[in-house]
Parts: sequence; structure tokens; C-alpha cells
Amino acid sequence: MTALNTLRPAPGAVKPRKRVGRGPGSGHGKTASRGHKGLKSRSGGKPAPGFEGGQMPLQRRLPKRGFTNIFKIVYQLVNLQDLQDFAAHTVVTRALLQQAGKVKSGDKPVKILGDGSLTVPLTIQVDKFSKSAKQKIIAAGGTAEEQAS
Repeated sequence: MTALNTLRPAPGAVKPRKRVGRGPGSGHGKTASRGHKGLKSRSGGKPAPGFEGGQMPLQRRLPKRGFTNIFKIVYQLVNLQDLQDFAAHTVVTRALLQQAGKVKSGDKPVKILGDGSLTVPLTIQVDKFSKSAKQKIIAAGGTAEEQAS
């Protein structure tokens, strides 16, 4: 059994650190292995991301298409099968859905989709419903109320 204080790395596994800029005797003095002049010889000298040596960079050579609609409304989606857990006659709101972990944010709009079935009568007050979701909620004896956001 070997004592912990005698453990050593395998021979050749650890190389000595290159000590640059420590005089001519070190072999890495003067320019510290950086060569002469130029961007890479300077401190902090590194080309900008995407720089291709003066060639027109890829992000400028490719055509730009489309746009981002800043008025687009992105809904948090909840399926009917996810509402099955709530007790009968519960008023389901955005805040309640967030508390139950069905949606991430209580501030962003919610849309109920008709995937799955609903057997519990619920009053659901959210921003939007799909046609099939509305029909299934009413068929289960609940109400679907759209809130203005």
C-alpha cells in the first residue's frame, strides 16, 4: 500500500510552465514568443469575432431576409387535459395556472387549446381559447371567459 505523501504524477505527465518575458536566458525573452509587431503581438490583441482578415465577413456576405413583427402576441399554451387536475367549479385564472405550474409567467397571455378531454365543470378566465377548447369546456358544464389583456 502506498502512502499518500509519496504519490507522484507519472514521469513526463507534468511539463514545466512556459515563463515568457523573463530574459534572453529563458529562450522566451524579448518578444516573449509573440513574434514582431502586428495585432497578435500586442496585449489584448485578438481579432474581433467574425473578422476574416479583411475579406468581407460571412455575416455581411449573406442576404438578409424577413423582419420581426414587434406587435406579435406570443401565448403560453395550456391543453384541456392539463386542467383536469383542478377541483370542480374552480375559477381558473392566469395566476392560478402559474401557481399550479401549468404556465411559467403570470404576466404573459394564455391560450387554452382543445387537446384531451375535460370532465370537470370549470370557469376559465384567460386571454384566448381555441374553438374546440371552448366547445369542450361548455360541454363539461363550465364557462370560457376571454379576458382583455
